[in-house]
Amino acid sequence: MGSQKAPDRSGFWSVPVRKSATMITVHHLNRSRSHRILWLLEELEQPYTVARYERDAKTSLAPPELLAVHPLGKSPMIELDGQVIIESAAITEVLCARFAPEMIPPAGTPDHIRHLELMHFAEGSAMTPILLQLYTGRLGDAAAPLAPRIQQQLTSQYSYMNDILRPSGHFVLDRLSAADIVLSFPAEIAMRQGRQDDFPALASFVTAMQARPAYQRALERGEVSG
Repeated sequence: MGSQKAPDRSGFWSVPVRKSATMITVHHLNRSRSHRILWLLEELEQPYTVARYERDAKTSLAPPELLAVHPLGKSPMIELDGQVIIESAAITEVLCARFAPEMIPPAGTPDHIRHLELMHFAEGSAMTPILLQLYTGRLGDAAAPLAPRIQQQLTSQYSYMNDILRPSGHFVLDRLSAADIVLSFPAEIAMRQGRQDDFPALASFVTAMQARPAYQRALERGEVSG
């Protein structure tokens, strides 16, 4: 992006961008769901600063420095005008409501009900078998009894996402909406698991989202390292 980077007091690299009356800091952990927040802010064309953290090379856990920001020590987190906000869906809702209300359907409409369902689905039903597969994958043969059920649930969630995509290639509106942002992560996981042929509509969604200029800019911001 052309900005100079400098380490903050904790030793993590912060990437400043253009000045704004609204101060936004994204606490971004590599290989995490926080990429969606960087992407959303790029779509919104809102200036922000990235505080970047690295997972432990052996355990893949988040570093303890995140605990200094919030007791849960998880990413994504943002600081918006000094207030720490956690949880991907909540952050997305807050940012869209403030900077792009058109990305959330009007309250009281069927589209808004679908929006609410999918915002919760993305971090609830969709993520549960993904995380179970991740954690049990470290158990080796001990996880074998759980594997069929986890696979069944992964297929169920991915099939649902594939089938509810609109002809426009979006989930709720016929343009980019908050639901597209949050559902991008489980959709990308499905593609990383090689499910493109099983769920072609979902594969097309991922391809289209990843091709967006804002998505690509977010990748560049998230991968800055010192």
